[in-house]
This record gives sequence, C-alpha cells and structure tokens, in this order.
Amino acid sequence: MKVSDLLLSALRSINRNRSRSLLTMLGIIIGVASVIGMLALGNGATQSIKGELGKLGTNLIMVMPGADQQRGVSTDLANVEILKESDVKAILNLSPSVTYISPVVSTKSQAVFGSNNSRPNVTGGYRDYFFINNYEIKYGQLFDERTGKSLQKVCVIGKTVAEDLFENEKDAVGKIIRLDKIPFRIIGVLEEKGQTMGMDGDNIIIAPFRTVQKRLLGLTYLHQIHAATENEDEVDAAVAEIDDVMTNYLKKVSGGEPQFRIATQKEMLDVMGTVLGLLTLLLAAIAGISLLVGGIGIMNIMLVTVTERTREIGLRLAVGAPSNVILLQFLIESVVISLIGGIIGIMLGYTLASIGGSLMDMTAEVTPSSVLMAFGFSFLVGVLFGFFPARKAARLNPIQALRHE
Repeated sequence: MKVSDLLLSALRSINRNRSRSLLTMLGIIIGVASVIGMLALGNGATQSIKGELGKLGTNLIMVMPGADQQRGVSTDLANVEILKESDVKAILNLSPSVTYISPVVSTKSQAVFGSNNSRPNVTGGYRDYFFINNYEIKYGQLFDERTGKSLQKVCVIGKTVAEDLFENEKDAVGKIIRLDKIPFRIIGVLEEKGQTMGMDGDNIIIAPFRTVQKRLLGLTYLHQIHAATENEDEVDAAVAEIDDVMTNYLKKVSGGEPQFRIATQKEMLDVMGTVLGLLTLLLAAIAGISLLVGGIGIMNIMLVTVTERTREIGLRLAVGAPSNVILLQFLIESVVISLIGGIIGIMLGYTLASIGGSLMDMTAEVTPSSVLMAFGFSFLVGVLFGFFPARKAARLNPIQALRHE
C-alpha cells in the first residue's frame, strides 16, 4: 500500500471524527502557539532593551569609584573622593584607544523660568559628553571645549525641560533660567531621546563641568568618568588601557584592591541578553509542557481508535496486509493530527505575538528557528506518542481481532 493511500486513509479517518480530532489537536495547538508566542515576545523584549541601552552609546565606558568603607560601613559611592579631573587628562594621554572622554558630576535641581518650573537631572561635563552619550543638538548649539572646562553659566536642555518651561522649544534658546537660584543662559535644545530604561532621557540639563562641580555642588572630585572609542571593536582594548593607567600610573589602589570600577555598555548588553535569553527559554519550556500534554492526548485517542477499529484491523491482516503497513497507517494518522495541530498553532502563535507586542508596545519578533522548532516538536510528538498505539494495532492477532465485538 502506497504512503499516499495511507495518508488519504488518515485524513478520511480524521474527517469522520472531526470533533474528537480537533479536541485531540487542542493540546498541540496551545503548546505550539505558546512556544512561538513566548519566544517572539522574549526576542522582542531583548531587542527592545538592547535598543534602549544602545541610546546611551554602545561604545560607552564608565569609570566609577570603587567600594569604600569607613569603620566597616560602606559609604555612598557618589561621595567617595577618588576620581579627580586630572585623571581624565592622564587617561586621554595614555590610552590611545580612547577617542572621547569627559568627567561627570550630576545632581537633581530645580529649574525655574518665570512662573514655570521643572526638576531635571543636571549633569556637568566636557563637550565630549554629548558625543559619548549620543546627544544631538536640535536648536542652538553645544558649548565648545573651552566653555566645557570653564565656569561659564550656560547650558543645553532636553525636550522635557523645554516643554516644562517654555511654550515653544525654539523660544528656549537665549533665555535665562535659574538652577538653585543661579542664572544659566540656554544655548541649545537637544534632540528627543525618549525613554531610556524606564527613565526620561529628555529630562536633563547639561552644563560645563566646572560650573556644575564648583557652583552647584561645591565639589573637588568627580562622580564618574565617561569615555568612548571610535568603534565598538576597540572597547576591550580601551578598558585594558584605562585599567592600567588607573592602577599603575594614577595608583588608585588601596590595600591591594582597586578603588575604582570600570563598566561598559557592551558588558551590560551582554548580561542583559544572557538573562533575557534564559528567561525566554524558561518560559518556552513551561509553554512546551502543553505539547507533552497534547502528546498524551494523541496517544489516548489513538488507543481508543485502535480499539474501535479492531475488527477492521483483523480483516486487513486476514487478507494479507503486512503488520508494518498497519503500523505505518496508524502512525501516519497520529503524525497528521499532530502536524495539523502544529500548523494551526503556528498561525495562532503569530497572532498572539502580534497582540502581545502591541499591548507591550514593542515589536515581537517571530524567528524562522522558533517556527521550525515548534513544527519539529509537533512532528516528534506525533511519532513518539503515536508509535505505541500503532504498534499495538500491528501486533493484533487476526482471529481474535475478527471476533472482537
């Protein structure tokens, strides 16, 4: 008997018991749809978070104060007097892979213009800070290198601050605002950056480093040092160079332990990608349990089918049908049920991914590998759970089968 004939026989059998067949497929449909949907949402979340982190600059390198303890109690790292402005110059001179570098101090401040006010993050840095963190100017201009190292009271503001203080963003340029009662002249408005890791990237004011450090904060040290390379491939080399400068040239070591930490955006992206990848696989594995349940359902129904068709099987065996043909017939029927369920599940999975992506405001990415994996599992479930009932049918004794009521 040809495989095509066995396939048609399987389809006729499924058609005769449509309600039962559909209920049998339900576990496969739900399992496949869940696996595809979960993987799509997981991939979408990964890409979305990577995109958010990418807004901060994929070549970003941050040098921060290390753990400091006084009498066994850890202190606030932002208040640790370890990093100095002279360190920035040393790193720039001794680290050939570093293209941009800026000291960073930051604070939360009250910005006032007339009767309007805003509470932005105020950051002090050199002109390089804009390039390191992917800030672009929309109106006006950035302060220059000389201004960035001076005590001039000028600033560049983000879109949120401009909307809070002025009716029109263009109107902001040239205006005088007050930060903690100190007047600052706005020389530029930044392009919109949007939400970054759940925070408003536009609720920011960037002013010359020494102005913020001396006039607003009254500090003699830095909170952080931000640096960047020309391209992402040079980040590892730059990190090694900065570590060497900080350890051996600047002697930022106490008791044999570094007093600084170096973090990169690349490391954050890798860690986040690994965590989200594991979480996605875990969710897919949980969803895949329904595939196992669906397989058990197929086996149960096929066993019932074998019992119902015992006389038919006995008759076919009596007229000379080989047992392997009987086995193949029921195995094909099991696989067909599973594959039809898998196809419906794939279509439902695309729908779930689309709906989930819309609700979560991200693009759910259904990959060909997830579709192939789900389809392959459907086929495997049909073979594994259909084999036992098919083997039982093939091993029936023809005489006993003909006597079956």
